[in-house]
Amino acid sequence: MNEPILTIVVPCFNEEEVLPETIKQLLNLLERLENQSLVSKHSKLLFVDDGSTDQTWKIIYQTGLNDRRIKGIKLSRNSGHQSALLAGLFSAKSQSDCVVSIDADLQDDIDVIRDFILKFREGYEVVLGVRNERKTDTFFKKHTAQGFYKIMKKLGVNIVYNHADFRLLSKRAIEELERFNEINLFLRGIVPLIGFQTTKVFYDRKERLAGETKYPLKKMVSFAIDGVTSFSVTPIRFVSLIGFASFFVSLMFGVYFLLLKFSGNTTTGWTSLITSIWLIGGLQLIAVGLIGEYIGKIYKETKQRPRYIVEIDTYNLGFRNKVESNDDTSLFSFTKG
Repeated sequence: MNEPILTIVVPCFNEEEVLPETIKQLLNLLERLENQSLVSKHSKLLFVDDGSTDQTWKIIYQTGLNDRRIKGIKLSRNSGHQSALLAGLFSAKSQSDCVVSIDADLQDDIDVIRDFILKFREGYEVVLGVRNERKTDTFFKKHTAQGFYKIMKKLGVNIVYNHADFRLLSKRAIEELERFNEINLFLRGIVPLIGFQTTKVFYDRKERLAGETKYPLKKMVSFAIDGVTSFSVTPIRFVSLIGFASFFVSLMFGVYFLLLKFSGNTTTGWTSLITSIWLIGGLQLIAVGLIGEYIGKIYKETKQRPRYIVEIDTYNLGFRNKVESNDDTSLFSFTKG
């Protein structure tokens, strides 16, 4: 087959510390792949700035001036990792035969991308990067992540264990992915639904090059809840089951207390009463909160707001003229190329 045009999409949020080294390593990788005739010389790197507040966009912009292979998309605000990733994928498909997504910290082994390309050339349209193990994770993160994957499996979600967002997608696969119109798009669950010929490539994850993780506990919990509620109604059914169970238990206790009353063995006790009230009240609040989570997702979907807004796109837009300005957010004016 002809040498495919590859675009490597890298979502970025406040990555100024790691970005220069990331760009250097990915450019070296592209050169090696081109020299081995595995990818076309028209292959590119596409960095998506997800509303960073540091010098991330400035670094992308300035390096792009000196190297035609470096392109950038600047989102108008922080839209979230998954939305930034989608912005890169959907933009890259117009000029690519295949697209690889990877995080800016380069904890995922970039040398594995060569294996991705080889699998693509064999005919696979979806190639998933799967971690061998979680040596680089903390004890807490390792066990919570493993628990998340197990829960998702039990809920019936077709999710690949130890696979995040390090993958290759063909142009055709991305076109099908674009047909999924929901706002709450959980890519790790959506990609297996595409159904094209898929394979896995296993690798060992590295330590982060620099900076701090952009996925603290709060974001991890939010991401997990989004994943569960986007793909399964089992939690609501589970709440209903608890409701029925509580009803039958309370019915049995009611019969028991009636028997005690008729036998004259009644005793007054505040402990059991207060415990029951707190238990039932807690279950009700959990149930209402869970139902509210689903209703909130329906609310977002009905509004049909865009997942992201692109402010600047140097991948699909050509330069018209350079604006001599010290304002980092307004360095160029663009027109369609």
